[in-house]
Amino acid sequence: MMTPMLFSVSYAGYWGQHRLSLVEFLRKAAALGYRAVEIGGKRPHLSPLDYPHDEALASVRDVAESAGVEIATIAAYTDFTVGHRSTEVPLVEMQVAYVRELARMAKALGAKIVRVFSGYFTEPTAHQADWDKCVRALRECADAAADYGIVVGLQNHHDIGVSVDSYVELLNDVGHKNLKAMFDPWSPALHGTNLYEAAKRLAPRMVQTTLADYIRLERFAYQPHLVNYQKLEPSAVRAVPLGDGFIDLAGFFAGLKEGDFDGYVAYEMCSPLRGGGSEANLDATARKSLECIERLIR
Repeated sequence: MMTPMLFSVSYAGYWGQHRLSLVEFLRKAAALGYRAVEIGGKRPHLSPLDYPHDEALASVRDVAESAGVEIATIAAYTDFTVGHRSTEVPLVEMQVAYVRELARMAKALGAKIVRVFSGYFTEPTAHQADWDKCVRALRECADAAADYGIVVGLQNHHDIGVSVDSYVELLNDVGHKNLKAMFDPWSPALHGTNLYEAAKRLAPRMVQTTLADYIRLERFAYQPHLVNYQKLEPSAVRAVPLGDGFIDLAGFFAGLKEGDFDGYVAYEMCSPLRGGGSEANLDATARKSLECIERLIR
């Protein structure tokens, strides 16, 4: 049985949308009908700087339990290829320590997973070096989280491993039993990937997927000397409720079911949203998207 969840980034205010505190978000998720949540591992929600001791996390866990929502995943924000101009700074070590700290916090909250990203491309000639750096860092993160009984989930978000074949290759190169897949459809969908086949392939390795949906907005630049427009690539995208965009969610979930995926299905509002960032619009979008998830997982 797949479990719908709401990601706290949806109410973090990063794109000008309405911001809720962590406690307010937990109660909001419950009121909207979500059974589980993913919490962002940074301010304004769950920064290690603000929760240095397990005692500080006990009240958060109490709020979640009283609201009837499971805290399932803590989301780390990592980029293991950062810092080419500051090689003297141990940025990878800092990030592994950050993931270890989030794993400690996850255990105290009763969560099961810490989400991580790989890294962004730096320059064309550094492809293999960037790749190898991510492999080593992911192994260290998996080891660090295992000390707390927490699984590390790699989300296909950053450039290293963003395509399906590259993502599978990256997971295989890391080769750690505590690193699991958190394969999402949105980035492969942008590149024309068959989501049914991709989901069926990754489902046996997955602990979670995260969903958003988008419409494409073509872009043009006026050319006055031609009294015409030049089409620009790529197109822009704008977030819409699940089921209202171009992502083949039906095909994606058919593949998940065929591959026997039974983990968490998170919804996130993590970019400018159609209708704006008011609390009312966020709530309406989250409710409609939950209804879509519940139809898809039946």
